[in-house]
Amino acid sequence: MSDESRAFEAGPSGVLDVARKVAQTGLILPTEITQTARIVSADLKDVSTQRIRSAITDVLLSPHAGRGLQWMQEAGALASLLPELDATVNFSQEAGRRHKDVWEHTKVVVAQSPMNPIVRWAALLHDIGKVSTRVLLPDGRVTFHRHAELGAKMFSPIARRLGFDRQERSRIRSLILYHLRANAYDGSWTDAAIRRFDLEMGDLLGDLADLSRADVTSARPGRREEVGRNIDALMERIRAVRDLDARVPPLPPGLGNAIMEAFSLQPSRRVGELRKVCEDAIEAGTLVERQGSDYYVDYLRKQGISG
Repeated sequence: MSDESRAFEAGPSGVLDVARKVAQTGLILPTEITQTARIVSADLKDVSTQRIRSAITDVLLSPHAGRGLQWMQEAGALASLLPELDATVNFSQEAGRRHKDVWEHTKVVVAQSPMNPIVRWAALLHDIGKVSTRVLLPDGRVTFHRHAELGAKMFSPIARRLGFDRQERSRIRSLILYHLRANAYDGSWTDAAIRRFDLEMGDLLGDLADLSRADVTSARPGRREEVGRNIDALMERIRAVRDLDARVPPLPPGLGNAIMEAFSLQPSRRVGELRKVCEDAIEAGTLVERQGSDYYVDYLRKQGISG
């Protein structure tokens, strides 16, 4: 009897041990072992949450993660533990193109991601929302409108089921929610849009860039390099705007005094509130940054704002 067969004698947790081994070594198992695993996998829900999450994380961080994930799917472990993900198997994004199968795409994205557990979990689950959002258009195109938002919502019960802590849950959910944002960048974004994106992403920015790079599995020559250059350009713009803001703030330094004079105010919280109105308008693209104080005071007056 092989070590893999004996692993099942310990019960359903043995399936997780075999999955780890497959992911670590790339081992291809005989069909009969996988068939036995399918029977045992039905009881995987009885295994402790911590052990399940730890085992899947180990698979994700192994050299042959894609092979390990594929064996978990063939062994029924995926259907038992992550049915939302199992539903993407053989779910096509474009008719007749295997590399556009959501599950095949997901395994490649995981493998292309850095060895970071948060990013790899997000890579694993980033497209689970596609199953319920696919729409076939009359011209043959396929859309998945708001699949990122749905995927983030679907992750919440998964996070509870697998016992992720609050910080892990927040980061993975946010990466799923925003995984399309960085790849949407083009050179037409204003400094205000760049600043807004930077503020919204916060310390998630680096992980998001990593996931966005990994999320390109196109067979078209040069597509990955093109996306990589685009994300590099986005990150460079973010650094440039940060540097510019540090030297020349978006609002002029004398604006507070100009607001007090224009609206007959004393130094108070109200002055800060009116500055914030201007800041918000800049972030929304309504106002242009780095103008003279009169420009922003005129805007406040036109909004009917009084002291």
